[in-house]
Amino acid sequence: MSYAETVAKDLLEIHAVTLSPDKPYTWASGLHSPIYTDNRLTISYPAVRKSIYQGMAALIKAHFPEVAVVAGTATAGIPHAAWVAEELGKPLVYVRSKPKDHGRGKQIEGVLKAGEKVVVIDDLISTGGSVLNAVAAVNKAGAEVVGVVSVFTYQLPAADKNFAAAGLDYYSVTNYPTLVNVAKENGLISEAHLSSLNEWRQDPAAWSAKH
Repeated sequence: MSYAETVAKDLLEIHAVTLSPDKPYTWASGLHSPIYTDNRLTISYPAVRKSIYQGMAALIKAHFPEVAVVAGTATAGIPHAAWVAEELGKPLVYVRSKPKDHGRGKQIEGVLKAGEKVVVIDDLISTGGSVLNAVAAVNKAGAEVVGVVSVFTYQLPAADKNFAAAGLDYYSVTNYPTLVNVAKENGLISEAHLSSLNEWRQDPAAWSAKH
C-alpha cells in the first residue's frame, strides 16, 4: 500500500472523510456533494497525524527544499503546520483569513521577514480559493510563497486552474481518486457508485444540480 493509500485509509477509518453518494451532504455553499471532509479530526489521533505531518515534510523536502518558513492557514492548517515546522526545524507563522480588526491589524502571526521563502500548509484543497488568499497575504508581507502542501485534495479542475493562474504548485499527502479507490477496495462503496463519484469530481455544480 502506498503512502497516499495508507493516509486515505486512515482518513476513512476515523471518519475524517466520509462518502455518501446516495444521500449527498449539503455544503455551506449550498451545493450537494457525495463527500464530506473534516480533517480537524486527525489532530486527535497521534498515529494518523504523525503519518500526515511526516508525509507533508517529505513533500516539502522533495519539492521545496529552499523553504525557510512554514505557514499554516487559520484555523485548520495551524496544527499540521506546527508539526511540520517542528519536523523540519523551521520557523512557524500562521495566516488569518483576514486582518485583525483591532490592535495592529495583523493578518500574519509570528516572525516573517521580507524575502523569506515560505510553504503554506492547509488541511484541504477544494477550489484553492482560501489558501490562495493566504498565499497573497504572505506575498504582500514581502515574503515569497514557493508552494502549498495539504492533507487532502479533491483534485478538482477548478483548483488546477486557480493554482496555474497563480503560478504556484501544490501537493497533497493523499487525494480524492486514491481515497475513492481505497473505499471501493474496503467495501465502503459499490462498483455502481464509482461513476457517480468520478462525475462529481469533474463538475461538482452539475452533479449537485442532478442530486
